[in-house]
Amino acid sequence: MQRLNLRFKQLFNPGKQDSSPGGTAGVSLGRRLFFFMTALAMTIFVGVIAILILTGVLSAGLSESEKMFASELLHTANEITRDYGLISLRTIDLATSLSASIEASAGRMGVPATGLKEHPEMLEEIISSQYERALFALLVSQCSGVFFILDATVNPTLENASHSKAGLYLKNMEPNIISSSTPNITLLCGFPAIGRNNALSLHAQWTMEFDISAAPYYYKPLAAAAANPHLPLSRLYYWSGALTLPGTSEEIMICSAPLLDSQGNAFGVCGFEISAMLFKLSYMPAHRHFNHLFCVLAPLGDESLDLKRSLLAGGYSARVAARNHSLLRIIENRRYFYSYQENKDTLYLGLHEPVKLYPDDSVFAGEHWAAAILLPQEDIVSSITSLNVLLFSLLALLIIAGIICSFVLGQKLFVKPITDGLDLLKSDNLATAPKTKIPELDDLIEYLSSRSQELSQKARQENFSLEILDQFLTNVKQLSAAERAVFDLYAEGYSANEISRKLFLSINTIKTHSKRIYAKLNVASREELLLYVQLFKALGKEF
Repeated sequence: MQRLNLRFKQLFNPGKQDSSPGGTAGVSLGRRLFFFMTALAMTIFVGVIAILILTGVLSAGLSESEKMFASELLHTANEITRDYGLISLRTIDLATSLSASIEASAGRMGVPATGLKEHPEMLEEIISSQYERALFALLVSQCSGVFFILDATVNPTLENASHSKAGLYLKNMEPNIISSSTPNITLLCGFPAIGRNNALSLHAQWTMEFDISAAPYYYKPLAAAAANPHLPLSRLYYWSGALTLPGTSEEIMICSAPLLDSQGNAFGVCGFEISAMLFKLSYMPAHRHFNHLFCVLAPLGDESLDLKRSLLAGGYSARVAARNHSLLRIIENRRYFYSYQENKDTLYLGLHEPVKLYPDDSVFAGEHWAAAILLPQEDIVSSITSLNVLLFSLLALLIIAGIICSFVLGQKLFVKPITDGLDLLKSDNLATAPKTKIPELDDLIEYLSSRSQELSQKARQENFSLEILDQFLTNVKQLSAAERAVFDLYAEGYSANEISRKLFLSINTIKTHSKRIYAKLNVASREELLLYVQLFKALGKEF
């Protein structure tokens, strides 16, 4: 009997654990395949991420943003250079024509242009005579204001007479000055009769004379002309930083040039104004991806931008956001952007480009300016983070979809055919089992069928003693009624599942009966039991 058990174990369970109810169940093929495909998908996912990092795809948002910044900066810097250069030329032309006209008017009244400070009674007539010239210059300049200031005051006896100067300041109140065909001209500074005589309304912040107590646009051109009497006006004009005139509220930037008589003596200044609104409308960045992107024209120091003296153009109140940061220090040139910081806190990321407002031999050539395209750092970080989150989400969805497809296809194309083939291996007659169309399983079934036939033939040829068969028969008689019912169905070729359905018993009950049957009959498996049955039938014996 031990030899018989050994043969059956070698035939049906070579190198594996016992499949009896007390044996250990392994991991199913379906789970093994699922774990394998999941591991493969995760490996591919990690590999893709590594490739994206090494190739810089994850920083593609920074690269594209840097290209956009560079393009926007190049366009803005070129426009500022062109527009400000044109305003500089118009300032020189205005200074030349005003100087000659005012000197001629003063000469007809019997005084030199530099002597008007001693004749305040002549100022209103002389200034009024230049209204048409100033208005024409404003209309063709596409600036927000035009002015000229004489080194004289109508009331030299006032306490602050040294800081009060007579002149004319015309301001265009139409916000979109460049494309407007109906300018709204007001009188910001000058004699009120000029407004009445020319149907001009007085500005809400009108003043009679200029307050030059803090007016670099006045003092610097005059000082430059006095120190360099032989230089032409093209080397003496001056661009102020952003400032607010006394008594007004709007930031402006002024280009001014000295008024010179025929002897080269300065007797005042003239120029044009660019308001903060005009600058914003002219140079607002066109890109709408970043809501807080803004353009800056600022004095350029030693690795710093003077934000306090700059004009800004952006889709939000950049001036309010930067009101506590008058000096932006350029910390470093990163791979993509410059970092603009104050103290230890990063404020902005962006790019800047020097803008040339003066000729190389100008008195003010040492004052450097730069145009910059800036953005709060958190905006760029948020944009790149959102882009990468989207990329990772799409990759994760792709991996999940791949795992699901692998699982479904694996079950259909791999696991199910194998389990069907294994069910065929459990059949009683392997010789009549249908083909699975899986070469490996068909070869195994064919091998097991031929091997089973060989063992059966060999078992028949062996000399089993009648005592062993009689002992088996005696053991069969010791089975209980329930066990005998299960045994008889085994003998008829039914499987455990079929017996369970036929007797209306649970599979666990059938397994319990089977275990007791195997123990009482001294067999190890159903196959060994069936071999005994076949032997009895071959010998023509009945139970």
